[in-house]
Amino acid sequence: MDQPAAQAATTDTATEDAPTSLLSDHRPPDRLVVARGVFTGPSAIINDNLYAVAKGEASRTRGSLQLAKGGKANLNTYFGRFAASYWQRWTTAKAVRVSVALDVEKRARVRLVASDIAGHHRTVHTAEVTASGTLAIDTALDRFVDGGALWLEVDARGGAVGISNLEWTVDAPDHVRPVAIAICTFNRADDCANTVAALASDPTVLASIDAVFVVDQGTDLVRDREVYQATAATLGDKLRYIQQPNLGGAGGFTRGLYEVSLVNEHADVILMDDDILCEPETVLRLNAFANMTVEPTLVGAQMMFLLNPDYLNVGAEYVNLNELTHGQKVPKALRNTSMLTRKQERRVDAGYNAWWTCLIPAEVTAKIGLPLPIFFQWDDVEYGVRAREAGFVTVTLPNAAVWHADFYWKDFDDWARYFSTRNSLIVGSLHTELDGKALSKTFFRQLSEHLVAMQYGLVHTTLQGIEDFLEGPKILADGGIEAMAEIRRTRAEYPETIKHEAATAPVPSAHMHTRRASGEPSHMKLILIKRAIGQWFGRTQHGLIGVTREDAHWWHVSLFDHVVVTDASQSGVRIRQRDKATARALLLRTVKVLRRLRTELPEVSRAYREAVPALTSRENWDRLYGGKPHSRDR
Repeated sequence: MDQPAAQAATTDTATEDAPTSLLSDHRPPDRLVVARGVFTGPSAIINDNLYAVAKGEASRTRGSLQLAKGGKANLNTYFGRFAASYWQRWTTAKAVRVSVALDVEKRARVRLVASDIAGHHRTVHTAEVTASGTLAIDTALDRFVDGGALWLEVDARGGAVGISNLEWTVDAPDHVRPVAIAICTFNRADDCANTVAALASDPTVLASIDAVFVVDQGTDLVRDREVYQATAATLGDKLRYIQQPNLGGAGGFTRGLYEVSLVNEHADVILMDDDILCEPETVLRLNAFANMTVEPTLVGAQMMFLLNPDYLNVGAEYVNLNELTHGQKVPKALRNTSMLTRKQERRVDAGYNAWWTCLIPAEVTAKIGLPLPIFFQWDDVEYGVRAREAGFVTVTLPNAAVWHADFYWKDFDDWARYFSTRNSLIVGSLHTELDGKALSKTFFRQLSEHLVAMQYGLVHTTLQGIEDFLEGPKILADGGIEAMAEIRRTRAEYPETIKHEAATAPVPSAHMHTRRASGEPSHMKLILIKRAIGQWFGRTQHGLIGVTREDAHWWHVSLFDHVVVTDASQSGVRIRQRDKATARALLLRTVKVLRRLRTELPEVSRAYREAVPALTSRENWDRLYGGKPHSRDR
């Protein structure tokens, strides 16, 4: 969750403790509904073909699909498939039943179809239906370990067919665990209110949720929105509204874990971003899967792109701690792929799941404690890695997703780079033996590229992250409030970090000429040296140059000395200008900081490891929250 600005500490607005009766185990049903047939998305921007592909004349609602004579419905779609491979590999379910209510005018042909790891299809069962009623088909989950899914196909033969009440069910467990939703928000009141409303819009999902915690860290309050106020009446006592200082995503999400575990140490928590487009069915699927896993398992939703809603971000991710890179695609997983044209047949196992939507079992919090107070970035990674080290796996469940803002619309040169740098070093120090020499070389290469590209503020941001890491655990004493305010203040001293409107940017547009980039150079190291010499001695192309976002590579921008570059958000431009004095000062600072990193890394890493129990303790978070034990306010 983005945290755009600091705020003064606020106090909790609640007036009474939450009744413990809400978060209690549920009596299990005869059969557990693990997925439902949904035929349209939660918004008009979502393509219905992610749910069901209909051929011929057809009409649909959220829970039904009507086929005219000769029509066909294929549920081999992103949300229409049942993730058989994941259910066989990770859960106690031995078989699954799919049931569907059919309104048949003449005849309907129904096929239960399966796929394998290679995408080959096989028909598991065929039924010819001549009368209206409910059709149920049972099939074993016994041929899907490495990949494959199940889905229905329905043909309307001789007359119209209506499809509704489609459910995938399994034998229920001995008990169904309570679950709470925790949403962290900062000055995204409309987005957050809409997300809460989406949860309340589905009665079945709402019945399965014991509590919804809204942790508001902003000044533009969610509770002031009419949508939220209307939703509060629907949620009733299930809704918890908490105000607290802006402690970033880490502090907001941790508050949910903190509060729920305080009420019931056996309750699971689903962490959910405020600015997602929420698919309520995803909550049902995550919760059902978590109730059926052999061992307590972190269960994450996949992320679809909000601006390109057919596209999957990545099927599953892992982190390379030694190289301080997260969000790495698990081999054979899909990435940046249209789910209208591709299917994730292969089971891919995740290293962790980001917290756009992720279920955390109660056992995880009980065993490893609460997250680190690192404010923003890498908090979800660290918690997932720590959980795996303690014996808990993460499953990123296909066919369960939410829509989140596309990452490539966010500019790399941003204040968040401070937290990404600092926190990646903290997480790496905690969970592996970092090589200071190798990291210094990597950082020097990256910083050199930023320098020749005249991104002086980005260099400062990265160096500040390294410097603060080297200060040790004491930098986390306030949860990151001061660090966030400071990095925003100091970045503003570098002109190229300021975004201008393209039409009114303070440059003479008539004098600007656009220069497109040629192909990527083959000898990057030599090119970097050449560009550095050119920038140092002013051997650059003079004049005002315009560069599009797609061409804003360091090796292209560094050919010039005055450049207007389109921001990744496409909402404005940044103006970069060669400044030898600034570049020299930052280069000297780079050498000094990286020398410190090489020599001080082992000792600083030990200090962070020793501090983990205290940093992640309930007592520390209680202090950061101002000592408020629990609060409630609808």
